[in-house]
Amino acid sequence: MPRPKSLIPAYLLHKPTGQARVRIHGKDHYLGPYGSEESRQRYGELVAKVCSGQMFDPLSRASSDVVGTVVDDPGPSIAELWLAFLHHAERYYVKNGKQTDEVYCFKSAMAPVIELYGLLPISEFRPSHLKAARSIMVDKGWCRKYVNKSVCRVRHVFKWGIESDMVEPSVLDRLRAIAPLLPGKTEAKDHPEREAVPLADIEAVKKRLKQQNRDLIDLQLVTGARPGELIMLTTGMIDRGGSVWVAKLVDHKTLHHGKTRKLYFGPKAQLILSRYLKADPDQRLFATSRDSYGKAVTAACTRAGVKRFSPHWLRHNVTTEVRDSFGIEAAQAMAGHARPDMTANYSRKMDKLAAEVAAKIG
Repeated sequence: MPRPKSLIPAYLLHKPTGQARVRIHGKDHYLGPYGSEESRQRYGELVAKVCSGQMFDPLSRASSDVVGTVVDDPGPSIAELWLAFLHHAERYYVKNGKQTDEVYCFKSAMAPVIELYGLLPISEFRPSHLKAARSIMVDKGWCRKYVNKSVCRVRHVFKWGIESDMVEPSVLDRLRAIAPLLPGKTEAKDHPEREAVPLADIEAVKKRLKQQNRDLIDLQLVTGARPGELIMLTTGMIDRGGSVWVAKLVDHKTLHHGKTRKLYFGPKAQLILSRYLKADPDQRLFATSRDSYGKAVTAACTRAGVKRFSPHWLRHNVTTEVRDSFGIEAAQAMAGHARPDMTANYSRKMDKLAAEVAAKIG
């Protein structure tokens, strides 16, 4: 299947002259020495206008380009804002002494903005500029939800800039006018929704995994735990004093919301865990990482010839069953969801009831 045509005019080199150029509506526009800051800024300005449908004069220049013209200081550039925020993010988004993935997500979101408008003064940044950067995200093949989240992260950088006296509130107000991409209204793709995995597929995959990964799957299916929650377990974290073992997690997804997270292990889970208990209370039970476990499962899906799923999908199996059998509060407690509406996504029961009603009255 051929790669879709780029939606963004490319930044190109004109070899005979060493100039940067961009082709718009079949016509080349020269931007200055290839790779120079001037050419990058000019490229960003033209692309922003094209993506927003504006008319432009390719020969026009800002007043600061006119010799002898005196202009006011335009203030810090977007690149300066980004460097200041990144310094903050690398210290703020830290858990257990390590940077979280949120730092990488911010870098990913800001990359198109810096590429196009790094030298642009913050005060001149417009919704059309952010929409041009968003078009690059779409062109790179990012899914719709991730593009929307990335735009929100860009806005967050500007919000932080207001707190740091680098950005005027009016700049952020303008950027908030950009509506999110909606399903069916954009070329950005949507990933398929996660769903419960057929038990036959799970069994086929388990046959192609090592014992430790098979046990992790079985533990997920009886606890509803996230993969990372099981992999971080140590013997010392598990209270084995009662008929149901309890582990209070020191690090979990909702920790920054002030929530606590406990895992509960009944007889089936206890049999599995007993094989991995260590003399050292601080040693992890499972000699693997979340990424390694996930890659092993998806690779086994390919070998088994079943629809690919990740370990996180197994939570849908458990949460759906618990909700349908014991109610939404029980499912919320077991899954460790901060909000009931998250748990509601897992139930098949409402769909079944709707179908039954339709059969009788429709």
